[in-house]
Amino acid sequence: MIRTIILFLIVFGVVVVSHEFGHFIIARRNGIRVVEFAVGMGPNLFSYEKNGVRYSLKLLPIGGACIFEGEDGPETDRDAASGGQAAPVYSADGGFAADEKQGVPFPQAGVWKRIATVFAGPFFNFILAFVVAVVLTAFSGVDLPVIAGVSEGSAAEEAGLRAGDVITKIGHERIHFYREVMVISAINRGETLDIRYTRDGEEGVVSLTPRYDSDDARYYIGITGGGEYLDCNPLQVFQYGFYEVEYFARTTYKSLGMLFQGRVTRDDVSGPVGIAQLVGESYDAAEENYGTFSAVLTMMEIVVLLAVNLGIMNLLPLPALDGGRLLFLLIEVVRGKPVSPEKEGLIHFAGMALLMVLMVFVMYNDIMKILH
Repeated sequence: MIRTIILFLIVFGVVVVSHEFGHFIIARRNGIRVVEFAVGMGPNLFSYEKNGVRYSLKLLPIGGACIFEGEDGPETDRDAASGGQAAPVYSADGGFAADEKQGVPFPQAGVWKRIATVFAGPFFNFILAFVVAVVLTAFSGVDLPVIAGVSEGSAAEEAGLRAGDVITKIGHERIHFYREVMVISAINRGETLDIRYTRDGEEGVVSLTPRYDSDDARYYIGITGGGEYLDCNPLQVFQYGFYEVEYFARTTYKSLGMLFQGRVTRDDVSGPVGIAQLVGESYDAAEENYGTFSAVLTMMEIVVLLAVNLGIMNLLPLPALDGGRLLFLLIEVVRGKPVSPEKEGLIHFAGMALLMVLMVFVMYNDIMKILH
């Protein structure tokens, strides 16, 4: 249990810190005053102040925050979130007074500087995912989409696919890993698939309809693979590192689509408790079967998965998320003036309240799954 908690704090902490650091560093570069850089939520465990910024470690390891002065309007207390005493300084015309050393309040910065600052959080998640994916690829190689075997009487056999064929495209989606084929097969609901492949240097394409297996309650293409790996050279690690990030982005996008279609149940959704359990179980399984080094690589793969997930989820145009704030900023660009701070603040507050309710539900669901 202790090791699971420590592993979760490391994995989730790296992802959260990268996100908030993106906001922080771009805000500072754009001359926006940062009030607090926090890891975690809830009461402070530890904090200190340097150069006008409060750095905090909070009790609940379920998120983080980079708070800018005036982010939610001129009435915002400068250190309300962190318990400080300093309040914003107002100019004679009722606005904020700029502090050249620490920067200007968020509303006073140019709209494109604000857009860059808000977008930087998710973008730094993608940067983290790419860097970790490159290292992961360099050590573990990649699973090539080579067909190892074709099941007798399957749709693949009927279509003419053979062992040794390299799948390059399914529908409009380019294929780089065999696990991409597995994901497409797993979510297929009997739709016809156009599969492009290479055989002995020549390209071919077949159309097939996966067949339903009543025992597993799913459709199967009828192929096996994933046993052929490529040890990447120095250039290929960057190429396949990018493909790795792209793979997790596609998987996240497909999962969201299934969620909106009602094809995902509450048991398929996990929060921090479920993620902690996944981290612990994945590490233990990898260490037991392949050793500590393999377990570390597994943790790196989870970092890539979570970083891409957090980046994409935060870009959704929903209140209280970065995507929701970006939507208001883009409306400001189109209108030539910002939306009323009171109206925007109310919408984000409502979104945050709903988000908190959702987090409580997901955590309760995670705990119930563990107990059962």
